[in-house]
Amino acid sequence: MGPRVVAEVVRGLRSGEPFVESVHHGTVVGLARDGSVALRIGAPEEPMFPRSAVKPFQAVAMLRAGLDRVFLSRDIPADLLAVVASSHDGQSRHLVRVLEILSVAGVSTDALRCPPDLPLGAAALRAHLRSGGSAEPILMNCSGKHAGMIACCVAAGWSIDDYIDLEHPLQQIIRATVEELAAEPISGATVDGCGAPLFAISLTGLARGLQSMMLAEPGSPQRRVVDAMRAHPELVGGTGESDTELMRSVPGLLAKNGAEGVTLVATASGYTVAVKIADGAGRAGVPVALAALGRLGALPAVSAPGAPSLDLAQLAVLGAPTVLGGGRPVGSLRVRLPA
Repeated sequence: MGPRVVAEVVRGLRSGEPFVESVHHGTVVGLARDGSVALRIGAPEEPMFPRSAVKPFQAVAMLRAGLDRVFLSRDIPADLLAVVASSHDGQSRHLVRVLEILSVAGVSTDALRCPPDLPLGAAALRAHLRSGGSAEPILMNCSGKHAGMIACCVAAGWSIDDYIDLEHPLQQIIRATVEELAAEPISGATVDGCGAPLFAISLTGLARGLQSMMLAEPGSPQRRVVDAMRAHPELVGGTGESDTELMRSVPGLLAKNGAEGVTLVATASGYTVAVKIADGAGRAGVPVALAALGRLGALPAVSAPGAPSLDLAQLAVLGAPTVLGGGRPVGSLRVRLPA
């Protein structure tokens, strides 16, 4: 069975009922804490490109490839590791950390092989353009990942000019790590928007990999990555980005978005959800993922100890756009998970 309708956008009324303007089809998989598939919508076993949702896996591979060694007597600091796993929106706090990674590695921004781009965040974009700035590789939202890759190559003594080539030793370690964490073979390879290799796995494999990271031993490469991301959510995306705001709202939760409608969410106790919106729209991913956590009975697990309980209605607004008409709300995005 292919993607199912998982969300709809309503605007105004029709015969007294909300008028459905658009619908989003999607595929969803939810894992219980024991790793079993507890929720399945569509065909989550089919191959897909996880896009930037796979960055936590890539960061694990970089630690295994020796990323720490470039920092000599210490491990890479958690804030820098969070940027390595990020899709940052180009704020100064992101850029200074990308520059720090490159500086420690002894290279300049000229070494980056991601394409020139403008800041992803609206505020950062306005500030950059007001200052007369133009597109630069460091502003590309994947520059943290690329800086980490370069640092790995410096530590290992590998060439850096071709670090994004599929056959480069680092990319082969990343491929093997993705296969290990997803517990399945890679079913295809292409080039991601940032220029680095991108490997196809199933949505179930993506969820399985993140769950294994969340439940790994403290101090292991897997846990170091997710712990860094959870400790520094503002560095994983940016102000207003749905994954950042979700992690800020729910301590202990891990959330990572990817292009083309991919969303990955996991609780500290192991409940894990992966979503792929078929039309590639990003607006439905987080609300659908949160509704799926609710379906799994995971909502008590996402309330911080001692904090007020968060119900599904409160959580579902995170990342969900308000439909405006004349500058005022006239509709909303509503999750519609099939039974």
